[in-house]
Amino acid sequence: MRFPLQQHDIVVLAQKVVSKSEDRIVDLASVKPDARAIEVAAKTEKDPRLVQLVLDESSEIMRARPGLLITRHRLGFIMANAGIDASNVGRSGAVILLPVNPDQSARRIAGELKRRTGHDIGVIITDSWGRPWRLGTTGFAIGQSGPPAIRDMRGIADMDGRILETSVIGTGDELAAAASLLMGQAAEAKPAIVIRGFAYENSSDTAATLIRPAEGDLFQ
Repeated sequence: MRFPLQQHDIVVLAQKVVSKSEDRIVDLASVKPDARAIEVAAKTEKDPRLVQLVLDESSEIMRARPGLLITRHRLGFIMANAGIDASNVGRSGAVILLPVNPDQSARRIAGELKRRTGHDIGVIITDSWGRPWRLGTTGFAIGQSGPPAIRDMRGIADMDGRILETSVIGTGDELAAAASLLMGQAAEAKPAIVIRGFAYENSSDTAATLIRPAEGDLFQ
């Protein structure tokens, strides 16, 4: 390998390269929208074929208005257009969907890296979304294997000796966002970033660990 990996390096991969490797590209010409997709497309002023794919990938519409369709993805993520995107697909008239199971994809890639290098290598698959109450997109972990997704610091003392009561750090998303800065969003062509020096113990956490349970979601 041109850049030899070391124990507990973390390889962060852009969602699109993983989706492409799993043949998740769909030609819009092959999609036949049903009556519901046509109705939602009229409301959102979007291509009915795209809307059909969004509905197929989603469990619930959260918000729909002209120019905007936010859904709960079948994996539990709340995001615009179910994460379906037409940029950097590689051909016109096509869109790219999220991997079927990004956590499983991350485990598979981590296993292959272990086989090739002999090291435990963390893998995070990242995508860029907008956030409620904040402008701009940022990287989020949609698939993860190896490092912890969450660091629970409740019960730890701060510098003043005060015991933390609510501090739970979204480690997976913070690592994904850091790598996303280097990946870029346009023609940078940097779909893989290696994070080195982040100390962690192997965890069974996945990106699904980061999804807030519905009963604790006060923002919907």
